[in-house]
Amino acid sequence: MTTGKQRVAVVTGSDSGIGRSCAVMLAEAGYTLGITWHTDEEGAQETARLVESKGQQAQVRQLDLSDPQAGGKQLAQLINSLGRIDVLVNNAGVVSQADFLEMNFSEWRKVFDVDVDGAFVCGQIAAHHMVDQGDGGRIINITSVHEHTPLPGAVAYTAAKHALGGLTKSMALSLLPHHILVNAVAPGAIATPMNDMENSDAHRRHMPEIPIGRPGDTREIASLVAWLCSEWATYTTGQSFVVDGGFTLANPQFKGYHS
Repeated sequence: MTTGKQRVAVVTGSDSGIGRSCAVMLAEAGYTLGITWHTDEEGAQETARLVESKGQQAQVRQLDLSDPQAGGKQLAQLINSLGRIDVLVNNAGVVSQADFLEMNFSEWRKVFDVDVDGAFVCGQIAAHHMVDQGDGGRIINITSVHEHTPLPGAVAYTAAKHALGGLTKSMALSLLPHHILVNAVAPGAIATPMNDMENSDAHRRHMPEIPIGRPGDTREIASLVAWLCSEWATYTTGQSFVVDGGFTLANPQFKGYHS
């Protein structure tokens, strides 16, 4: 990792939720931030204000990964504007609720375009910059508990998150000679706008189907991302860290299924 230079992190989909908390915690750790948004520019600007309140600079760019190669060009422009990149957090993603027999191919491709192809393109662009810089780096892919266990009625999302988990492992082995460490963080039910919740709900909403009894706070995910970008995570690569309040232990979504 960089020593004696300003470190730079880019967090995709950082206009709200987990991405915003990752950006703020990385700012607290001393990083300049690249913040990206797809549809919520106002949210991205609020993230930038929070980053700046931590004493760090921020740049905001739109990033549309529905066309992964076009999105990659947007990321490259942001990195060039920032001057370097030391950390990439691939957080942008979409979900589609459709079971296997009902899933049409165009919707399947929409999910894979963003969740897998987008992460591949962004990761490759960032890695090339890190290799050229010669200082190593970190890439964190935000997957899901459904990287490890299926989400009933969401075949494309489940398959995409499994694929992203496999991509993480392959990236880790490929990039290790360049001192670039690659890991995945796999959140369970988190109090995000996507789930119609905010962080305060994580500490007041009861979810009996989860062993710990509540949803997660976005900062409980971001703190792990921040650690993976720290000097104390230099022996860790190719791993997927599940943060789910015990969800995968109980797997409550499959109650009532019969062989």
